[in-house]
Amino acid sequence: MKISVKMTKMASPPLILVTGLLAIIAVGTLLLMLPAASHGEYSLHWIDALFTATSAACVTGLVAVDVNTTFSVFGEVIIMILMQLGGLGFMTMATLFALVLGRKLSLKDRLLLKEAINADSMEGIVRIIRKVMIFSFTIEGIATVILALRWMADMPAGQAFYYGLFHAVSLFNNGGFDLFGNSFVQYRGDWLFNLIASVLVISGGLGFIVLSELFDYRRRRKLSLHSKLVLSVSGGLIVIGTLVIFVFEFTNMRTLGPLNWEEKLYASLFQSVSTRSSGTSTVDITGLRQATQFFMMLLMFIGASPGSTGGGIKTTTFIIMMGAIIAMVRGRNDIVFFKYCVPKVMLMKALTIIIISLLIFIIVVMLLLTTEDAQFLSLAFEASSAIGTVGLSVGVTPQLTDIGKLIICATMFIGRIGPLTIAYALRPKSDKQLYRHPEGHIIIG
Repeated sequence: MKISVKMTKMASPPLILVTGLLAIIAVGTLLLMLPAASHGEYSLHWIDALFTATSAACVTGLVAVDVNTTFSVFGEVIIMILMQLGGLGFMTMATLFALVLGRKLSLKDRLLLKEAINADSMEGIVRIIRKVMIFSFTIEGIATVILALRWMADMPAGQAFYYGLFHAVSLFNNGGFDLFGNSFVQYRGDWLFNLIASVLVISGGLGFIVLSELFDYRRRRKLSLHSKLVLSVSGGLIVIGTLVIFVFEFTNMRTLGPLNWEEKLYASLFQSVSTRSSGTSTVDITGLRQATQFFMMLLMFIGASPGSTGGGIKTTTFIIMMGAIIAMVRGRNDIVFFKYCVPKVMLMKALTIIIISLLIFIIVVMLLLTTEDAQFLSLAFEASSAIGTVGLSVGVTPQLTDIGKLIICATMFIGRIGPLTIAYALRPKSDKQLYRHPEGHIIIG
């Protein structure tokens, strides 16, 4: 059995990725509408089932209903599977089954995998996927055991293992779902939980290419420019985010104010890491000062790294634009990182992603302001969380109208697939341009 089907011979890789995710969401919605998926005698309303399935498959974590009190174990397992499929990607999971069955991948399959993990070429693509799967399941398995052992002091062993598995999958895939009802507020001073949760979120947000290179680092002793940028920018944003949240919320009695120094540091670090695309929290997000919420919106908009389980415009897009600004201020023509020059086409791509994402964000906020009765910053925060597939919320999502929920669903989908992938999937086939227009002069600034 090959991964390729008849449709793949006619459709482009971006279109297949779009339709594949839509199919996963559709199946997930139907399963969550089954009476067995919820508590009580009645099945979940279709809009809430669609919203939950979209949020899980797009690894966002925004919820219209409380997961723990609404869904049965069957429903929670469906959500966990959707997060795993959405985080690693359906093409990656399909490749896993093909490799297990000993099947060879066609050229079209390799093109799809290249598109799915944002790789530059098809060289060694199967080897990368194999390493990523081993790394992913290994770290999820280790985290499951550690979290289960930690939670055995608070609950029965069977429940502790189930909770460990669910939250290991949720955190590594940046899913944002939890079974506690208040995220992880009760564990804000627990160093073991904070360590394991942060490692899971960061690992999932680095990207498949970076994970593969880190996996081989002991043997090769070198990293590519991409991996160096991802690691340095991710680390820098986490440190800056921790400091800003710590300073801005230090005296806020609704968040860090009542905590001791150790708990303040843990909570600040966890919330900074969470904005990478995790969506979980150890403080009350609604209690944050507006300045902190706005700053977190910026971090959520940047998001995780390319080819990862997270969303956003991506860390490399952000640093390329920052490099262009620095180069322009210094009067230089080239963007240089680690003694390597960034091609101009990368700058154009980064600019395109940022502008399209900003336009989508503006449109979504304007639509929500039209359909919902809530404050501007609250709706903007939910929109930023959706487009960055983060899942942090100030409590507006459960009160959204059906139209508002559909708007957020579309935003989460676009955020997970990426605006460029959707644009490539929808664009008509064009012929190669055989000429160039003469250059013109435009005054700027």
